[in-house]
Amino acid sequence: MMNDTSEVKSVAEKITSELMPQKSGRFKKQIEFILEADKLKHTLRRTILLDRPRRENSAEHSWHIALAVLVLSEYARDKAVDVFRVVKMLLIHDLVEIDAGDTYCYDDQGRENQAQREERAADRIFNILPEDQARSFRKLWDEFENRATPESRLANALDRLQPFLHNYFTGGQTWQENDVKSSQVVSRMQPVEDGSLFLWNYVKSLLDDAVRKGYLSG
Repeated sequence: MMNDTSEVKSVAEKITSELMPQKSGRFKKQIEFILEADKLKHTLRRTILLDRPRRENSAEHSWHIALAVLVLSEYARDKAVDVFRVVKMLLIHDLVEIDAGDTYCYDDQGRENQAQREERAADRIFNILPEDQARSFRKLWDEFENRATPESRLANALDRLQPFLHNYFTGGQTWQENDVKSSQVVSRMQPVEDGSLFLWNYVKSLLDDAVRKGYLSG
C-alpha cells in the first residue's frame, strides 16, 4: 500500500504520461490536484456528527453544505441566484484547510492569523491546477471570502448553518465543551441573514430554544 503522497504523485505522473501522452501536461496537473484534495479527508473539525461517534472532517462538511444548497436554495434572498456557482464555491472553499487546518470559529487567538494562513494555502493548492482552472478556482474562493455577491452570501449562510444544526441537535455538546456563549453564536450566525431571511429566522428560533434548554448560556 502506498501511503506517501510523493509516491502516489510519481505513479500518477508515470501512468498519465504513458497512457495519455497527448494531454499529459494538463491532465497530470488535474490528477495531481484531485489527489491533493484527498488530504482534506484528514482535516478534523470541532463539529460532532449527529449520532456523536466522532468529529466530522472538512471533506464531509464540504459535501454536506453542497448538498444543502441543492435542497435549500429556494430560500435564498435573491431568487435568481446561480445554484451551480454556489455549489462550486462550497466544494472548494475549505480546500485551504489542507495546509491551514480548520480554525475553530470561536477561537479568537487562532483567527488572528487565519486569513494569512489560508491565503498562502490558496496560493499553493489552486496553483497545482492548469493556469486557467487555477484562476477560476481562486476567483471562486475569493468571491466566497468577500461575501459581495448573492451566491457568496448564500454559500456563507449554509456554511454557517450546517455546524449550527449539528450543535443544536447534539444538545450543544461542542458549545458546552468550549464554553461558548449565546452572544457569540448570534454574532457568528448573523451573516445567514444576508443570504436568506427565512433561514435566519429559523436560526433565531433554534437559538432561543437552545438557551431555554440550557444548550447555551446567555
